[in-house]
Amino acid sequence: MPKVRHYADLVATLAGLMWLMLYWSISVSLHIDSAEPALAALLILGTMILLSFVHRPVRVMLSRYHVRKRRTEMWMHILALPLNLAFLFAIVIDHLITPLSGAQKMLLFNVLATASWLVFLVTLLMKLLARSIAERRGERSDDDADSTPDVSAASASALPPTSGESTAAEPQKDNT
Repeated sequence: MPKVRHYADLVATLAGLMWLMLYWSISVSLHIDSAEPALAALLILGTMILLSFVHRPVRVMLSRYHVRKRRTEMWMHILALPLNLAFLFAIVIDHLITPLSGAQKMLLFNVLATASWLVFLVTLLMKLLARSIAERRGERSDDDADSTPDVSAASASALPPTSGESTAAEPQKDNT
């Protein structure tokens, strides 16, 4: 199971990085008034998507539950949240400070998407750290349990009797 989680984390991180590359290439294209950076990013992204659909082992791995779950979390971080925040910030800046052009709005979205992707990355690292600490504690408790000797029936007779028990050496007292 840990290998699947690590693979899912890696796939989601790289997918997020690819989409961020596309977002930033659009901003660069708008800035230099040329479509070449955006087309190059689309070509790379299209190639990766095509390879993931054609290559069967990759397609099978990408269809696993943990990978889909991590990719959904990544999409929430790099698309849904930044899109809503950029829309809100753009409205506030537009009304309070100065009107924004389309390139400036895209730049605002890119900055928020990159920040959200970094939050996603830090979240994955924190989960990995928590899992590794929990596994180490689990290994230590298993080692401690293995190092304590088992109490067998023979050694149980050597233990002193409890308050309700009597031994052959001690006659039972009558409470009458």
